[in-house]
Order: sequence, then C-alpha cells, then structure tokens
Amino acid sequence: MNQPTNPSFDLAHLAHVEVLTNKFDESLDFFTRVYGLTLSGQDETSAYLRAWDDYEFHSLKLTRSDTTGIGHVAYRAASPEALERRVTAIEASKYKVIGWVEGDLGHGRAFRFEDPFGHVFEIYWETAKYQPGEADTPALKNNASRFHASGACPRRLDHLNLLSKNVTEFRDFMVTCLGSRITEYIQLDNGRLGGCWFTVNNKTYDLACTEEHGGGNGRLHHVTYATDQREDILRAADIFLENGVFIETGPHKHAVQGTFFLYVWEPAGNRVELANSGARLILAPDWEPVCWTETDRKKGQAWGLKTIESFHTHGTPPVGEK
Repeated sequence: MNQPTNPSFDLAHLAHVEVLTNKFDESLDFFTRVYGLTLSGQDETSAYLRAWDDYEFHSLKLTRSDTTGIGHVAYRAASPEALERRVTAIEASKYKVIGWVEGDLGHGRAFRFEDPFGHVFEIYWETAKYQPGEADTPALKNNASRFHASGACPRRLDHLNLLSKNVTEFRDFMVTCLGSRITEYIQLDNGRLGGCWFTVNNKTYDLACTEEHGGGNGRLHHVTYATDQREDILRAADIFLENGVFIETGPHKHAVQGTFFLYVWEPAGNRVELANSGARLILAPDWEPVCWTETDRKKGQAWGLKTIESFHTHGTPPVGEK
C-alpha cells in the first residue's frame, strides 16, 4: 500500500472523543468510579473527563443523548500554521465541511468536517491545559496530575475505532484530511479492505477503521485508554467483575498492532477498551504498512484466541436508532 514518504505531521495527536449516552448518570459513574477517569468540568449536557496523565482539560466528553455512539472526534494541531494548512486541505477536498465552531470547555475554536459515513471530526490549536489543584498535584513535575489509583486508572487516551461500510473510502479521507499515515491494514480475499490503522505522529496508531458488519452507518466500535503495563489490565478485569461490568473479550493480545487488550461495555452499551500499546513506535519516516491477509486473521488473535462474533457486529448506536 503506497503512502507519502513525507508525512505532514500537521496534527499533533488525538485530543478527545465525544461519546453519547442515553444513561448519563450510570455512564458517568462507570467512567469515574470504575474506569478511573476524573471529572474536570460539567455543563448542562456534558461531563468532561480525563485520565491522570492527559495534559489537556479533557480527553473524553460524555454527552447526554437519546442514543449512544460517537458525537465527534477531535485532534489537536501541531501549531496555528499547521491548523490553517489542514483547513485549506480539507476545504479543497471533496468531503463535507461543517466549518468553525466555538470550542468546548477545554479548548478554543475548532474546524469541523465529516467523513463519508457521517462521523464528525474537528481540529483545533488553542487548548486549556489541565491545572492540578492541591488534591491532585503530582510529586513529579513531569506528570500532568497525581496518580490517584482509583478504579482501573488508565494513564492517557490512546485511540478509537470507527466502523464504515467502505474502509478504502475512509482511508482516503484520513490521508487527505488529517494527513494520517497507514501503519497496518487487513486485505480481504474479496479485494476489500477489512480494516486500516492510522497515525498522525510516531505512535503505532491513534485511530482504526474496520468494516461495518452490523448494518449501521457512522457508528462507534470502541474508544481506548492506555495503561502502563499489562498487570494494570489484569487488575482492571477483576475491578470490572466486582462491579458487574460486562466483559466482552480479553484480557488477551491482538495480532494486529500487538496490543494487550480488554474490552467491556459501559452501561449504555458503548464498547470501551483498556490497552497496553505503548511499547511500539513508528520511527521510520518511510514505514511500509503491514498487510494482514484474511488467512492471517482467521488464525485469531496473537495467542490463538478466536475473535468473538459480537466484535464484528456490535457497534453504537444500535442499528435503526440513528
């Protein structure tokens, strides 16, 4: 799979994800008490949450809704000039432009646009860096806040996975609008792309897109936070068990990207992952994307665990709601 050998790096990183819930109180309790994010702020419709080492005001925006799924995906630009370069590229593309919007509690104005399947993206530069108070000031200056050891207590936002009916079209969108690089992909026997993994920096991936098998459109597959080590995920499995959280699959290790994973469903049905994926970095400027064939994928995950059926069909919102 060909890709540019001079990636733009106009975008610095995945900044935050807005998740919709029709069980706001239950979802907020899960993400704070059980999953271990902290509440930075709240308004009439949304709670703004972050992991203990996320440097921005929030990395998850949890929004009251009559449905579930994804509200929007946000990336922070690498500079004001980089933001303008991306805006110019997006406006010149064939993709739907929403335009400039006022920012959330955690950042300044943002430029919004859509992929071909209705997922809303935004990019921005001006941000509110989290300022710890007396209760969560870290002992080490280079941490964003104190390690609070509450719930599963992930360190930072890592990635998300979106569903689309045509992964090739989504790939073209990501390369054109976000300047993303492709790190790994699944090539199906029928010629279609079954999945594609993207990065805007040196992480192995910050966003994945896999083929929609549930008949929906513009749906969320999952959002993921990173832990420091695998043992954190093993402990989290017990924490989820004790709190009656549905564990869908794992702990185990993915073949694609080599991520150690655990998937659960939060109370409204959105899939949430904990992952340990920080060991691998893409340092080669001329990285050649890794191709996984359909035969490869039928072998299951890295250590032979077969992918369960719901992993291919469950997404949010449920089909017919949106």
